[in-house]
Amino acid sequence: MAAEQKESVFKYFVRQITSLPRTPGNIATLVIFAFGALITIMRFTMGIDSVSNLDDNNPWGIWIGFDLMCGVALAAGGYTCSSACYLLGFKRYHSAVRPAITTAFLGYLFVVIALLYDVGQPWRLPYPLTISFGTTSILFEVGLCVGIYLSVLFIEWSPVAMEWLLSIRQSEENAVHPKVYKVLVWLRPYLRTIRKYVLWMTIPLTVMGVILSTMHQSSLGSLFLIAPSKLHPLWYSAFLSVFFFVSSMAAGLSMVIFEGTLAHKALHHKMDETHLAEADGVVLGLGRACSVILAGYFMMKIMDIGMDHDWHWLFTGYGAWFCVELFGFVAVPCMLYAMGARERKTSYMRWAAALTVGGIIMNRFNVSMVAFNWQLPSVDRYFPSFLEVMLSVFIVTCIITAYRFIAAKMPMLYELKEFKSHH
Repeated sequence: MAAEQKESVFKYFVRQITSLPRTPGNIATLVIFAFGALITIMRFTMGIDSVSNLDDNNPWGIWIGFDLMCGVALAAGGYTCSSACYLLGFKRYHSAVRPAITTAFLGYLFVVIALLYDVGQPWRLPYPLTISFGTTSILFEVGLCVGIYLSVLFIEWSPVAMEWLLSIRQSEENAVHPKVYKVLVWLRPYLRTIRKYVLWMTIPLTVMGVILSTMHQSSLGSLFLIAPSKLHPLWYSAFLSVFFFVSSMAAGLSMVIFEGTLAHKALHHKMDETHLAEADGVVLGLGRACSVILAGYFMMKIMDIGMDHDWHWLFTGYGAWFCVELFGFVAVPCMLYAMGARERKTSYMRWAAALTVGGIIMNRFNVSMVAFNWQLPSVDRYFPSFLEVMLSVFIVTCIITAYRFIAAKMPMLYELKEFKSHH
């Protein structure tokens, strides 16, 4: 303790980081972070063309198709789970709310960070929301909703961080730097007050989250309505906004099941009895909802093909790929969810969740890249560069690392006794 008194706060945090165990996962994370730092330097010093294959024909690539569109869709578990618990009264899903909100918050946070790489002049990113309002643009509505919803998610997630900070105590086993601990002690009464007001605002925040998510999830599909000649007829539809919104509900619920499955394997020791006891019930309940949503989505897609008379396109190469997406990653997980609900087998639902997550990624890739500019010759088509892919890997690794830290340190998968009655 005497040595820590003389140690600076900066050196204290450096020592905490360097003391992490040198496991294969941590080493791989460090290597990816090094790649990410190098690509970041190249992107912001040498320009976007130094790290990407984007051009005038293909201004949106994997950073939009994966980092933004997939990230926003898979983060939909935040509004679906919180609305089921707090608005519809399904309290049996309460244990899934905090992990879902955490996943959603991290997803949206890194969507905004990824946008800084994709925008040509990232320092002008706030302009449409603060200086030059583009009220007639769908992209303006998307940016406005995402920005506000990120703030809502931060407020919803903040009790997790505040309870962690309030629970920190100085001890030999958990030695905190004296200056840091002094600040924490000073902050405690303020944190308790803020936490109380945040919990009081749970219902209004949940309602706002549902409204904002409904708007921007659907508007992401509406972005492609102005390009009927560029998007393949099997994926283009006047109902793209509806498809994006409905599929986001299935994506969000499936992502909650999927990340919960991984968390149970890797972080089982961090879960309390309530979380463990409710786990199967949460999977079964969310799986039932997903089966209904996917069935509705499947029927809407089939009806859309009939309304637009696109049946002949199914007998082309793009048609075969469309059938793989629709039957392999919509119909199959829908049936697995239904079978799991009927036979009460969570294993079916966990596999269905993985397929649904993969299907959402495939759909967003198809709409934004594979089926976009489909009429161009292959030489003019877009294919992401190695550095583009590595930057996306870097973003995903940042999300996983942040999730691991929160799950390991903060009361996300368990409830602290002193706050249990307040949830």
